[in-house]
Amino acid sequence: MTTKSVDLLHLRSVVLAGHAGSGKTTLAEQLLFRTGAINRLGKVDDGTASLDFEPEEQKRHESLSLAVASLEHDGTRVTLVDTPGYPDFVGEVVEGFAAVESALFVMDASGGVESGLETAVALGRSNGRAGCFFINKCERENADPNAALDALRATFGEKIAPLQLAIGAAETFSGYVDLVHRRAYRWDGTREVEVPVPPELEAEVARRRDQLLEAAAEADDDVLTKYLEGEEISDAELEACLHRGVRDSILAPVLVGSAARGIGISALLDTFVRYLPHAAEEPPVRATDPKTGAEVRVPSDPNGPLLVRVFKTTADPFVGRLTYLRVLSGTLHSQGHAWNANRGEDERIGQLLFLHGKEQEPVGELKAGEIGAVAKLAVTATGDTLSSRERPLVLPPLTFPEPTLVVAIDPLTKSDLDKMSGALQRMLDEEPTARVTRSETGEQLLVAMGEAHIAVIAERLKRKFGAAIVTRTPRVPYRETIRGRTQVHGRYKKQTGGHGMFGDVWLELEPNPGGGVEFAEKIVGGVVPRQFFPGVEKGIREAAAEGVLAGYPLIDFKATLYDGSYHTVDSNELSFKIAASMALKQGVMECKPVLMEPIMNVQVRVPERYMGDVNRDLNGRRGRVLGMDPAGDGYQVITAHVPQAELFNYATELRSLTGGRGTFTATLDHYEDVPPQIAEKIIEAHRKEHEAAKS
Repeated sequence: MTTKSVDLLHLRSVVLAGHAGSGKTTLAEQLLFRTGAINRLGKVDDGTASLDFEPEEQKRHESLSLAVASLEHDGTRVTLVDTPGYPDFVGEVVEGFAAVESALFVMDASGGVESGLETAVALGRSNGRAGCFFINKCERENADPNAALDALRATFGEKIAPLQLAIGAAETFSGYVDLVHRRAYRWDGTREVEVPVPPELEAEVARRRDQLLEAAAEADDDVLTKYLEGEEISDAELEACLHRGVRDSILAPVLVGSAARGIGISALLDTFVRYLPHAAEEPPVRATDPKTGAEVRVPSDPNGPLLVRVFKTTADPFVGRLTYLRVLSGTLHSQGHAWNANRGEDERIGQLLFLHGKEQEPVGELKAGEIGAVAKLAVTATGDTLSSRERPLVLPPLTFPEPTLVVAIDPLTKSDLDKMSGALQRMLDEEPTARVTRSETGEQLLVAMGEAHIAVIAERLKRKFGAAIVTRTPRVPYRETIRGRTQVHGRYKKQTGGHGMFGDVWLELEPNPGGGVEFAEKIVGGVVPRQFFPGVEKGIREAAAEGVLAGYPLIDFKATLYDGSYHTVDSNELSFKIAASMALKQGVMECKPVLMEPIMNVQVRVPERYMGDVNRDLNGRRGRVLGMDPAGDGYQVITAHVPQAELFNYATELRSLTGGRGTFTATLDHYEDVPPQIAEKIIEAHRKEHEAAKS
C-alpha cells in the first residue's frame, strides 16, 4: 500500500479497545481487507492476522502489543491502532489512546459489559477521546445485541445512542436497521443488500430511534427545541448533530455487526468518515514551555510549531529501537533534527515510516495528524516530546498503571547471566508497565502486570536478546530482633606456631525498638584496650547482618561492651571481632529472639458488589481491614494491613475475584512478629538449607 498525503479534514485516527476476545483484531482485519489495504483476510486463530505479527501473538492467538495500520475510505485516510484486551497489557492501551483523537470500543454481544471494556471507556474519558461502540459477534450462540445495547446504556448512561438495530440474534442474526436513515440491510452471504424494515421491528425501530434523537439533539439547541416540541428532524440535521455530539463527547453511537462474517463493516467505515472528528477538530494540545513553565496551547496545524508525541517504543535486536510517533503540530522531516525537551538533547531523525502492521513504508515527512515511526533514536523514550530547539515544548507524561505482580528472576545458564543485564534494560525500553529492581535479600525482581505479562516478557527476552530466565517466588525480607536482655561471654583463643589469637568480651544485649543496631562500651580500667573497640563493633554488626535465627538481619538491639580481657602479644582487632560475633550469636538465643515480617499498607479499589469477597480474602491472608471509603462510580477503596508474604499472588487472585475490575497498591508500613507456628516453619527451612549448603 502506498500512502497518499491528505489534508487534516481527511484524516482520522481510531484506537480499537475493549475486553479480550471481543474481536478487535478480526474487526480491524475486515476493515483493512474491505478497503484494499491488505489483499488477504488474516485470522487470529490461524496466526495469520496482519496486526498480530509478533511470534508470541501468533502462538497465543491473541494481541499482546498495539499495532498500527491505515486504510482509505471515501477519500479519507483512517489510521487504526489495534490494542490488546487482556488486562496484563493495559499499558499498550494507554499508549494507543495517546496516539489518536477517537476510539472504537468493541463489545462481545454475548458477554455483557466486561472489565476490559470498562477500563477502555475509562481511559477514553480520561483522555477526552471521542468514542463510538461496535457490538460484535452478533452471530454467536447466546448473543443478544439488543440486551448488549441496554447493558451499555445501564453502565455508561443515556449518552449511549443506538445508531443501528440488529435484525435477529445469534444464529438468526442477518443484518441491521440504520436508525438515522430508517433503512434495513441484510447479509446475503457475500454482501449487504438493502431490504424493507421488517414489520415486526417497526415499534422497536421507533423506540430506538427516539433514544438516538434524544441523545443527538443535545448537540444543537435548535434541534433540541424541535425534538422537545415533537417536530420532525431531518436526516441531515441528525447527521450534523451526530458529528458534533461525537466530537464533543456528548454522545457515543452504537453499531452492530459480525467481524467474522463481515456484517456491518461498510456502515462502520461510513461512521468513521461521517461522525468521528477529523484531525483539524482536535482541541488545541496543552503543552509546557520548559524555559518559562508557561502553558502553551498548540492547535493541529502542519505549518505550526513542531510538536510530536512519542507513544511507544519497541526494541529489536537487528534494527534497534523503533519509536512510534504522532505528529500533533508542524511537519517532521526524514533526515532532519528534532529537540527532545524532556532530555535536553538534539535527536537526529532518520528515515520516517508509515506503519502497515509489520510492514513499513518509507516517507519523506509526517504532518500534523499523522502517525508513523522512526528507527534508532538515541535518547528518546516512550512519553517524550519532540519539538524544535528554537521553540521547545513538553507534553504531559503518559500515566501508566503500576505493576503489582512480583517474581524473582535468575538466568537459566551462565551464558544467560552475561546477557541478562543488557537484555533487561532493552526490554524495559518497550515495557512501561514493568520494573526491574534489586531486593534487600539480593534477588533480582521483575515486577509486571500479571502472570501472562511475565511469561511474555520471558519469551521475548529469550527470542529477541538470547537471554533465558527462570522465575520463582521472591524471598520475604524478614527481620530478626530480641525481646529480652542478657549478659553473655565471648572468648576466642587460638594458638599457632607464632603469634596466637586471643579476644575476650562480655556483652550486655537489650532491645532497642526503632533504634537499629547500637553499640556502646562501659569499659573501666582498660581491661579491653580502645584500639580493639572497632573490632568488637564490627563483629557485632557483621553477625547481626547475617542473622541468628533464620539468616535474616538482626535489628533494633543495643550491645554494650562492659568487660573482657586481652593478651599483650596474641590480641588483635580480628580476635576481638570473632569473640564479639560468638558472643552475639549465643546471647541472642537467650534474649527471646523473634522473627519479624514486613506488613504492607494495601489499598484495594473494587466495585461495591465485590466488597464482601475481597474482605474475606484479605482476612484469609492474615490481613486486618482498617477502613472502607467511597471512590465514586460505584467503587470503594479498602485499606488494610497485610503481610507481604501473603501478597505475591494477590494480583492474580484479585483479578479472579473481581472479574478483572479490582486494582491495588501496596507499600511497606511496618514490621510485626511472625506468628509462632509460621516462624517455626521458616526457621526449620533455613536450618535445612544451611545444612544442605554445608554438605
